[in-house]
Amino acid sequence: MKNKKNEETNSRRNFLKLGLMAGAGTVAATGLLTTGCSSSGEKIKVLTTSGEVMEVDKNYLTLAPVGREESHEGIPGRKFVMVIDLAKCKNARKCVEACQQGHHLPKGEEFMKVYLMQDSEKTAPYWFPKPCYHCDNPQCVSVCPVGATYKRSDGIVLIDNERCIGCKFCMTGCPYSTRVFAWKPDEEYELDQPYSPEKGVPGVEGTVSKCDFCPDMAREGKLPYCASACPMGVIYFGDIDEDVVTNGTETFKFSELIRDRSGYRYLENLGTRPNVYYLPPVDRQFPVERGLDGLDEETRKRFDNTPYVKKLKDKEVKL
Repeated sequence: MKNKKNEETNSRRNFLKLGLMAGAGTVAATGLLTTGCSSSGEKIKVLTTSGEVMEVDKNYLTLAPVGREESHEGIPGRKFVMVIDLAKCKNARKCVEACQQGHHLPKGEEFMKVYLMQDSEKTAPYWFPKPCYHCDNPQCVSVCPVGATYKRSDGIVLIDNERCIGCKFCMTGCPYSTRVFAWKPDEEYELDQPYSPEKGVPGVEGTVSKCDFCPDMAREGKLPYCASACPMGVIYFGDIDEDVVTNGTETFKFSELIRDRSGYRYLENLGTRPNVYYLPPVDRQFPVERGLDGLDEETRKRFDNTPYVKKLKDKEVKL
């Protein structure tokens, strides 16, 4: 399949592809404020509220922090989607590390998890990254008794920690087990601005948190931490309405990528309509065992009970 490169025009559609999707340093002009600084000479493209593209000196603007109310509305005109290419994944775990660092998570708490999957005894194993699926029919939202977890217009599902009471109903309601309970927050992290569910901050002790698709990054025209950190380009992120996804290097039409690579959604039969799609692990680029190299002992033990690792250990014993 050939890459679908975007042509730079002043249309709103192509601006979104270049700025939001490709992460090329452009930003949407939502909440822009002048700073009163001297000119830097460096121009940045921004999108005005009327949908026009204009160039502004970098020192003349800054992004206003998004408050709680605005974070509930979502980014106008967006419907975010993620595509994960299982053929490329080798369990490098850079996605996990970048997510932890970006969200100031304590060690051992992961929003992005990577599993070693094997569909049956005779089929080949493969690595399976699993974020939150940001479902269009989210069970977690329907069971929350206080409205702390909610679905936005741009497809993102967020948790408001200032409303969360830690009842864990959303954790039991999520069929994908993507939510985590904040037993102990990062003691070194200090919030230097008003709290927003959009901002990647660690969960308050006694509340629930999860992968949030990094909406604060999206407002700046950047990819989520996991997508930009993956050295293999496994994770694509984009706008399903604009029909474009990118991993920062390759850009495709979402519809063509899913059609030509037989994309699917995990546990489709549940009716949750997730916004994360997978490309099957066909013609894998790396042997599965490479994903076990260099892991610390604690992480390595996670995979000890998988059929594939057990078989490897049996071979080592016989040798």
